[in-house]
Amino acid sequence: MIAMEKFALLSALGTAVFWSFSAIFFEDASRKVGALAVNFWKVVFAFLFLAMTGLIVRGVPFPYDASLRAWIFLGISGIIGFVVSDYFLFNAYILIGSRITVIFQSLTPVFTALFAYLFIGERMRSMRLIGMTVTIAGILLVVLTRSKQNQKQRAENLSAKGLLFAFLSSVFQAGAMIFSKVGLGDYSVISGTQIRAFIAIFGFAINAIIIGKMRFVIREVPKMREAFIPTIEGSVFGPFLGVALSLFSMQNTQVGATSTLMALTPIVIIVPSVLILKQKIHLLEIVGAGIAVCGAALFFLL
Repeated sequence: MIAMEKFALLSALGTAVFWSFSAIFFEDASRKVGALAVNFWKVVFAFLFLAMTGLIVRGVPFPYDASLRAWIFLGISGIIGFVVSDYFLFNAYILIGSRITVIFQSLTPVFTALFAYLFIGERMRSMRLIGMTVTIAGILLVVLTRSKQNQKQRAENLSAKGLLFAFLSSVFQAGAMIFSKVGLGDYSVISGTQIRAFIAIFGFAINAIIIGKMRFVIREVPKMREAFIPTIEGSVFGPFLGVALSLFSMQNTQVGATSTLMALTPIVIIVPSVLILKQKIHLLEIVGAGIAVCGAALFFLL
């Protein structure tokens, strides 16, 4: 049991690693075709990858064997996690900038642990609460240092609406994790992730129809190889492998612990940012990364 829990914690770390790579691919694609198009196609490709995996691993290409309870809770998780949370997230970027928005995202583990305690009676061990605090402190140091370097003297408009959107994005992301935890139970992680992606496809499609961009998303974007290829690559690391690992982690350990380790993406992304994007790293980022890693280590000291 302890060995499985440690493997689940490692899976959460794996999620952070995969998401660091997907973030690079999705950032590149989003700048070229917009966030909505990338979000739509990333869940489409994730669904297809998961269908092939389900067929190979379980002999089931579609989760028709899932219970109604799993469909309801995982479907809700897909909508509020993939669709609603991202809506608030990207709009917060526009309204108040990434520096303040990412700070709120770093607080998602706190909301997750709170919701887990309130709604499913999950209490984190004292050592893990300390680990969460240390990890978040390290993440915030890295985020604030990097964002300050990238600001280039530009003042940010701290509108009340932007702050609210950043807050809601973090809250909905935490809520999505609780719904995933409840809906998954002991069901297949692969098929559970597929349910979330399947429902999210409809959510993004409805969004595109409402704002009049469905034709662009469906017909034009696939022709833009410079954006479409990174979207496919990001889909492998993000909503396919990354989300599947996150659900496996939540299935086998405390959701608050999973959320905290998943939040290490800003730390993990330092390496590919330096190696792939050739970005410079600040000393405080190294210090923050060290603090976050020490905090993460406490989760394995059971």
